Amino acid sequence: MPIRPIIETHKKSMDKALEHLQAELRQVRTGRASTGIIENLRVEYYGSPTPLNQLATLAVPDASMIVIKPFDPGCLKDIERAIKTSDLSLAPIVDGKMIRLNIPPLSEERRTQIVGQVKQMGEQTKVALRNIRRDANRELDEMEKNKQISEDDREKGKKDIDNLTKDCVSRVDTMVKAKSKEILEE
Repeated sequence: MPIRPIIETHKKSMDKALEHLQAELRQVRTGRASTGIIENLRVEYYGSPTPLNQLATLAVPDASMIVIKPFDPGCLKDIERAIKTSDLSLAPIVDGKMIRLNIPPLSEERRTQIVGQVKQMGEQTKVALRNIRRDANRELDEMEKNKQISEDDREKGKKDIDNLTKDCVSRVDTMVKAKSKEILEE
C-alpha cells in the first residue's frame, strides 16, 4: 500500500518533535540540582562553541549542588564565563580545579513562571505536530489527485495520521503535566 511510507515518514518527524520537547524539558530548572540544566550549555573553547558535557564531568553530589570538573583545567575560566553569561541565574564558585554551582530553592512565583514556560513548550510542540499532520494530509490529497491512490486509501491514510497525531499530542500533555508536577512539588 503506497500510503504506508508517507505515514512512516511523518511518524518519524513527530517522534523527533517529541524527542526535542523531552530534551528541552530536561534543561528546565526545577528546585533540585540536575546536570540536564547545564549539559548542553555552549562554552567558547578555543574559538569554537562546545557543549559543556564534552568539556567536563558533571556530577550532582547533593540535591542543591552541581559539580563541574573540566578535563582540561585551562578551560575553567571559559566555563565560568559561559555560566555567568547564560540565562541560568547561577553564580559559579571556582574551587581549585572544579566549579561548584549551588542551586537555590525556587520561590512559588518563580515556580509558576517556569510551569508557564513548560506549558508554552508543550504548545509549540503541539503546533509542530499539527503542521506535520497538515503536510501528510496534503501529500495524501496530492497522491489521490494524481491517481496514485484511491479515495478510500486517502481517507484511511488521513485517519491513521489523525490517530498518530492524537497519540503524540496526548504524550506531550503527559510530559508537560509530569514536568509541571515536578516543578511545583519541589
